[in-house]
Amino acid sequence: MDKIYIFGHKNPDTDSVCSSIAYANLKNKLGFNAEPRILSPINPETKFVLDKFNLEEPKYLNDVKVKIKDVKFHKNYLINENKPIIDAYNMMNKHSITGIPLVDDDNKLTGYVSLKEVANEMIFNESIKISTTFDDLVNILESKEYIKCDEVIEGYAHAATFDDASFIRDIPLDNESILIVGDRASIISYALTSKVKLIIVVKDKKLTKEQKKIAKENNINVICTPKSSFKIARVLCLANPIKSIKRGGSVITFNKDDYLTDFIEATSKLKHTNYPIVDSDNVCLGMLRTIDAHETNKKKVILVDHNMVGQSVDGLYEADILEIIDHHNIGDINTSNPINFRNMAVGSSCTIVFFLYRENNIKVTKDIAGLLLSGIISDTLMLKSPTTTEVDKMVAKELARIAKLNINKYGLELLESGVSIEGMSPSDIIFKDFKIYTVNERNMVVGQVFTTDYKEFARIENELVEELDRVQANHDYDACVLFVTNFLTNNSNVLYAHKCEDLVATAFGIKHIEEGFLLKDVVSRKKQIVPNLMDVLESR
Repeated sequence: MDKIYIFGHKNPDTDSVCSSIAYANLKNKLGFNAEPRILSPINPETKFVLDKFNLEEPKYLNDVKVKIKDVKFHKNYLINENKPIIDAYNMMNKHSITGIPLVDDDNKLTGYVSLKEVANEMIFNESIKISTTFDDLVNILESKEYIKCDEVIEGYAHAATFDDASFIRDIPLDNESILIVGDRASIISYALTSKVKLIIVVKDKKLTKEQKKIAKENNINVICTPKSSFKIARVLCLANPIKSIKRGGSVITFNKDDYLTDFIEATSKLKHTNYPIVDSDNVCLGMLRTIDAHETNKKKVILVDHNMVGQSVDGLYEADILEIIDHHNIGDINTSNPINFRNMAVGSSCTIVFFLYRENNIKVTKDIAGLLLSGIISDTLMLKSPTTTEVDKMVAKELARIAKLNINKYGLELLESGVSIEGMSPSDIIFKDFKIYTVNERNMVVGQVFTTDYKEFARIENELVEELDRVQANHDYDACVLFVTNFLTNNSNVLYAHKCEDLVATAFGIKHIEEGFLLKDVVSRKKQIVPNLMDVLESR
């Protein structure tokens, strides 16, 4: 069963992480193979929650782009370089491929041989040198009767094709000679006394008992074959190891973790047909043909707490989006097929996940209840945010009962766990909870952090504004804004890049704006902040 990755948005907050974990737990109980993931490091508040309920932090998901390992390449289409040439030819013929990777005894890639190169060896090679194993010769010559004295046979082949006297006079034989002979007693006797390396007897002719005895005494290998001298001459060189073939230049390989898009781009210029696939240790896994590159096994994903491409994982459109569970406005994500899209006007994605448990008749355990309650408290600022609905309050009360937690006491403890900025750089603060929004092909980024006292931020206002200016300039954003929200007073201070000062002032009706301006009763990015900014940006 394919794994399903469930994750929230980049720069994950507590709601997105908790809803991912809880929904993955539900999918697994329903028989799926689901795994929660995060797209960047979790914040201190979320870590507090996971530690509180003894839950593991989800693994990081870099992207969902299709990699070569996700393509149906030809696994184990490879051959040991010491195997005979005929084995490589037979394998290529069997699988209708035009080449095959060569590997050593550890399956590490050593080269590549094409069908054309094998054909050249079969047709044009006039070498009489043989260097192979005795067993491979027996297989190629289809022998059922033989005398084996050596594991490896190395030598030069000679065929007894003219009269005995001339052969004995003109052809010197020694322990590096391989003789191809028929029923010719004098030449066989000459070979035995010369202590040749191997005698190949054609047409199923047999050696006499005396000849066999001499062969064994002189450590001479013998193979009796049904093949004729002509056929033996044709196939004998094919017993040599495939690595002995004269081959082309360096081998072009791809790693199993390379992106398919990079493979397609590169191969469109290289124009080869087949490419060996290796791992990081150069172990060959098989071969990918360019015509098979479209047969992919896309990653299966479920999105929670977001439905905008800019906020999601890299390579999203190379994956199969199965579901979206969200409580924000409908974004810009498109799918090629119908999906289950659960969007509710509530304050937290965890509220929606709670209803999915109920609808599927799956019990919400104590730790999952604590997880879902944490997401609701975090996203609704302890049920005080304008985004909070009566549904959120009802669900939070039920979850608190299951988890045996006091909403106010636990909520304050939870929210305070994530407000410290000690040791954080201006960049860390801005990107702590940083979301990208797109309207009319214009991009706006809005960060939000929480505090119980703005004085911590007032001391570094200049550095924060400089960083906002840098981020906007480097990424060519149309707006770059940071809201510092005090969850005790339900107010927010706004910081902004200088180039978007007028946009922020117009969005909130401020005549004389300045960095750190206090916006009273403004706490919800989703309901009070982003809509105002987007309305102004859209009108320009």
